[in-house]
Amino acid sequence: MNQYFVYILLCNDNSYYTGITNDIERRIWEHETCFYPNAYTSKRLPFKLVFWEKFQTPDQAIEFEKQVKGWSRRKKEAIIEGNWDKLKELSVCTNDSHYKNFSKSPFDSAQGDKVD
Repeated sequence: MNQYFVYILLCNDNSYYTGITNDIERRIWEHETCFYPNAYTSKRLPFKLVFWEKFQTPDQAIEFEKQVKGWSRRKKEAIIEGNWDKLKELSVCTNDSHYKNFSKSPFDSAQGDKVD
């Protein structure tokens, strides 16, 4: 049965690289040896493998990789730490403009229609 991995590397410049592979040992070797000399990690060596998750289908792995790539650094660090509950907390919108964060209805200051 094939396995697919989504992984996160902590690069020398303190950035994160998120990738996907069906052979994690080979892929890490490729990063370490600059197999692809123009790749993101080749200019940020050394790196450390800080997270990996296994998937049964490539579609599942691709979907998760895309999701992680769109996350903030704090969300990535939550899963690196294995703190999935913190990830949920970080997913809650805290912007002042979010409807849950209004102390009163945003329409309270609207003027009513004049009745003749």
